[in-house]
Amino acid sequence: MASKACVLRLQKEYRALLKEPLPGVAAHPFPSNLLEWHFVLEGGKGTEYEGGVYHGIMTFPAAYPYRPPSLQMLTPSGRFAVGQKICLSNTDYHAETWNPAWGAGTILVGLLSFMSETAHTTGSISTSRAEKRRLAAASLDFNMRSARFRRLFPDYCEKHAQRQAANAQARSSHAAKSCVAGFES
Repeated sequence: MASKACVLRLQKEYRALLKEPLPGVAAHPFPSNLLEWHFVLEGGKGTEYEGGVYHGIMTFPAAYPYRPPSLQMLTPSGRFAVGQKICLSNTDYHAETWNPAWGAGTILVGLLSFMSETAHTTGSISTSRAEKRRLAAASLDFNMRSARFRRLFPDYCEKHAQRQAANAQARSSHAAKSCVAGFES
């Protein structure tokens, strides 16, 4: 059971993220468990993750903010192993370096920044740039298979629908051009 200090702090941090959203980051506590936050990191422009939508979980201990949370990714990215805890200086892997002044937003911005680096750590994997780009392109489709993702991040459902419509239109346009080209032969 979370301490009163933990509950108050997490509620305050969530309100702050809603009031002033962070670029490339969205986060929501799971409705039935304030200690389990689901987040989305959007791949940065100009990186091999561009266009990617990466779902993860940040699990807070009952003693938060005096103890650090853990992080794991649920969407394949080519950078982090799916379902494995990620070792960063601001996670439960390094409780000795934890600073209670850090919060959910700070942690997620740090993770987003670390994602574009190549340093190896527990929970990271090495793949080619092409594989990272392929996974970025497939990430939203992957996430849409999760009812939990769709429930917590409905804005991405709309983005997915828009992408699907744009892809269908592009395929239709390409097919029409192919037909016309066939008649010109």
